[in-house]
Amino acid sequence: MAPHPWRLSIRESSRLCKPGSTQKAGNSMVNGPMDRRVFNGQPDRPNGPVRGQGTEYTGRYVVLLDQSNQESGLNALSSAADIAPVERVRGTEAANVAELLERPDVSVHLEELGAAVVEVRPDQRHTLVTTAEAEPSIIAAEPERMVYAMPITAPQQAPTEFFPAYRSDEDVVARHTRAEIAAAQGPALDEQSFTWGLQAIRANLSHLTGRGVKVAVLDTGVDTAHPDLVRCVEATMSFVIGEAVEDGHGHGTHCIGTVAGPKNPQQAPRYGVACDARILAGKVLSNQGSGTDGQILAGMAWAVAQGARVISMSLGARVRPGELFPQTYEILAQRALERGTVIVAAAGNDSNRPPSILPVSRPANCPSILAVAALDKSITPSFFSNGGINGQGGEINIAAPGRDVHSAAPGGGYQTMSGTSMATPHVAGVLALLAEANPNASAADLVASLKSGAFPLAQPVRDVGAGLLQAP
Repeated sequence: MAPHPWRLSIRESSRLCKPGSTQKAGNSMVNGPMDRRVFNGQPDRPNGPVRGQGTEYTGRYVVLLDQSNQESGLNALSSAADIAPVERVRGTEAANVAELLERPDVSVHLEELGAAVVEVRPDQRHTLVTTAEAEPSIIAAEPERMVYAMPITAPQQAPTEFFPAYRSDEDVVARHTRAEIAAAQGPALDEQSFTWGLQAIRANLSHLTGRGVKVAVLDTGVDTAHPDLVRCVEATMSFVIGEAVEDGHGHGTHCIGTVAGPKNPQQAPRYGVACDARILAGKVLSNQGSGTDGQILAGMAWAVAQGARVISMSLGARVRPGELFPQTYEILAQRALERGTVIVAAAGNDSNRPPSILPVSRPANCPSILAVAALDKSITPSFFSNGGINGQGGEINIAAPGRDVHSAAPGGGYQTMSGTSMATPHVAGVLALLAEANPNASAADLVASLKSGAFPLAQPVRDVGAGLLQAP
């Protein structure tokens, strides 16, 4: 993706904020004072962007607006910082948003969730920051970053071959009142009928199918002609200029297969958690596996407008130890929760366990977004899976199968992939099952059910959160 004339790489700097909004405390979804707002007005980096390190900026800003007074904030930025003219996009009318997001002469207002992706000249960035600080109808303004798909295509360590013997025919209450997990281990279960992931989360034992529940997968698109997925894809939208929703990467098709692959795929084993869920496939990452915050946020707005109960995002960017979560994603996630939508995201694959455990990536590090860690077949954290190193949202919420995961591939076939990207759609699928079982449940209710249903593990909460994902 070539940079536009106004999109120059800029360095992250001191964070300036003002009170008056809401922030989530830890992982609890409660209102409270937000003591920080993030802005950035530092000079350009002399050596250009650093790809894949969470520090590659586009030169644009993402601005979060008071939903009840969106025009005031945009008018203030137009008059004071001379931002590019504003084009308004509603979530249900997103057909041309990919083109708008690539135009250097346009700022894009995503009305559905009250956000804007703003084009501003380099010499006006400081003015944009000071205007945003002073204008009450602007809640936050942050530099737009690049975001990436997060698969591990070549594991560096040999996979483990044994499950812990935590399974049995005992009921849920008995499973959750055991004093400790059995230490004995047995051979890996036969995957002729079900993938090891479905067996580990007990989806193969659930009578629920996610029928009628909409799950948005924001990723590299989907193979719309895949015989296993034709029936489950209800709507598609590409937010990548010049690319149809067709998946030229493979990441998105794999994730969608894990969420909603059929009960009886063309080729065994079964690999889909919620076989009757309805998929909203939003292409927010290119065929090279990269995208921008603006594309992700536009996809989120579209998904919420389409009635998604779950948004699954196997994407992100690396953060540093101690780095705060992005306010724009956090508050937009809060707004999605208020409308009944739960967002799950991959925790990231930057670690090299045991010596090196790196923090949860953005946007999974937001308190109102569920961060998903990856587990091996031994039900231990995968060597690459990031951990809850940073507080204030940077915790792991739950863990799911993420190593050697079999699912759909472009061209009508199948492939095995590893990563927290592969763990995340397992969680999205279980949320669809919970939503089917409890159609009137709020988003907070679904999150509470998900966490309370997890199987406790012996590993630190830093690495596995509430524990192993379990299907209802």
